[in-house]
Amino acid sequence: MKKLLRLALCLNILFSFPLLAAEEGKEEVKAEVKDEGSAAAKEQETIDFNKIKQVLKNDQLETQVQKKETETKKIVDEKKKVDVSRFNVPPREEMWTFLSEYWLVKNAPVLKWDFQKPDYGLNESFGAFLEKMGHFEKKFKILMVDTPNVYHFALPSNPGETIFLLSLPFVRTMDLSKQEICLLLFEDYLRLRLGYFEKMVSSKSLQELIGGNFNEKKLDKKVFDEVFKKYDEIILDTGFNFEQQFEVTRQMNEVLKSDLAVWNSYVQLLKKIDDLLKGNVLYSKYSKIYPSPELQLGWLLPKENKL
Repeated sequence: MKKLLRLALCLNILFSFPLLAAEEGKEEVKAEVKDEGSAAAKEQETIDFNKIKQVLKNDQLETQVQKKETETKKIVDEKKKVDVSRFNVPPREEMWTFLSEYWLVKNAPVLKWDFQKPDYGLNESFGAFLEKMGHFEKKFKILMVDTPNVYHFALPSNPGETIFLLSLPFVRTMDLSKQEICLLLFEDYLRLRLGYFEKMVSSKSLQELIGGNFNEKKLDKKVFDEVFKKYDEIILDTGFNFEQQFEVTRQMNEVLKSDLAVWNSYVQLLKKIDDLLKGNVLYSKYSKIYPSPELQLGWLLPKENKL
């Protein structure tokens, strides 16, 4: 009996080992699966984070690329704008300065304005004279020329500005005082304000060209050639007509009559010019440019009652 109990105990112990081993194996497998799952989860988390970082990186690169493209386009557009602007024709407010100054440079050999000039203090005197006549804050340039071919003349410039030509030989021959010079320049100033010169010089072709652009097309230089030809004709040869001169004289009379001393100086100036023209052949063309001092005296003097 005891032998049978011992045998049964031994058999029970023997059969218990495989079960314990199996249980332990299952636990180990579970642990391994759990470990493997945690590792896979961690790996998945790492992969997702890397993807996010890559997306962010791509977005930043794309933003930088777009920024560079925008900056490059802006630079290209600005350069193109500058290139195109080189072919701009001056706008109306700048055109007359361009035309007058170009004509002066073009005719420098004839006008002889590039010489050592005496300082007559004309800028200060004429500025004060303009203000006395009620014309304030006016800009002007007085260009003395060493030629008898131009006596005195006002050229159009920027708005509110005037370029005056004044012949030094003419001033010296007539021995003009500062006030007489100012009266001559003021007469030219009023004549220019009436717009006669601009109307005679201008053309439909010029008006269409003003403020335009000739990029990728040929500029019609004949338009400017015609304008400068008219500059030559009016300033050096044909001048103004009787109707225009009458209106200038009428305005001079209206402005100056408030100061009889200045008005009388103007009358005496016209008499001096008339005497010069009758006695000096060198200045015979004066009456063709400004017709005529003798007629102006007739319009001005009270006994004629022309105004």
